Amino acid sequence: MKKLLFILLVFISINNLIAQEEEDVGWVARFGAAGGISPTFIFPNLDALNNEVKNFGLPELNNNLFLFGGGGYVYLMFIENLRIGGIGFGGSQSTNGNLIIAGSNVQREVAYDFGFGGLTLEYTLPFIKGVAVSLGGIIGGGSQVISIYENKGIYTWDNSWPRSGNSFNAGVSSELKNNFFSISPTLNLDLPLSRFAAVRVGAGYFVNFSNDWKINNDQNIIGVPKDLTSNHFFIQTGIYFGFIAF
Repeated sequence: MKKLLFILLVFISINNLIAQEEEDVGWVARFGAAGGISPTFIFPNLDALNNEVKNFGLPELNNNLFLFGGGGYVYLMFIENLRIGGIGFGGSQSTNGNLIIAGSNVQREVAYDFGFGGLTLEYTLPFIKGVAVSLGGIIGGGSQVISIYENKGIYTWDNSWPRSGNSFNAGVSSELKNNFFSISPTLNLDLPLSRFAAVRVGAGYFVNFSNDWKINNDQNIIGVPKDLTSNHFFIQTGIYFGFIAF
């Protein structure tokens, strides 16, 4: 309920700004379109995951992650200063090491992958001159995946299959996946380089609406720490190219 109330307040504020709009539209004209690359940094809470990573004998993962992707937008002609578009980005990090267990060399690795894509809706404030300051949000979905690997010895066809109910001889692996839906409020600043390019810096907040995880071949898993699906902050950068009339 708190999440929905937060989102509702953001969009009510945007709606009030549109209702109060003046004829002076700042640096952005009533039409335009642009697109480009969008490097992004997210800050997920991986403390619970790192507790297991340390117990697994590996260095911790970072609580920040670089994502690479792109996006674009076009101004809607029938609503002044409102633009609609899309964005998508993804990235991964991993930690690994070699351990000696019961006299045998064991290779272990844990990887964390994050991907997201969605529809963007932004309202550019008409009373700010020289730059474009936009309030809006992203409505979309994504996934985060935790992959766990343990390898020992040399793989052969025979030892890649369990025999007589025994476990695999050469190694094991597991994959945990969380598919989520998110509504993410955003604040972006576009600094024009020319009439055809702009540098973007912005921030947002992922509001995650899914705590469900699956493991391996889409099996249910319980007891996954809620911190792994908590809301988190992100910083967006990029450079956009297109036609933006001043």
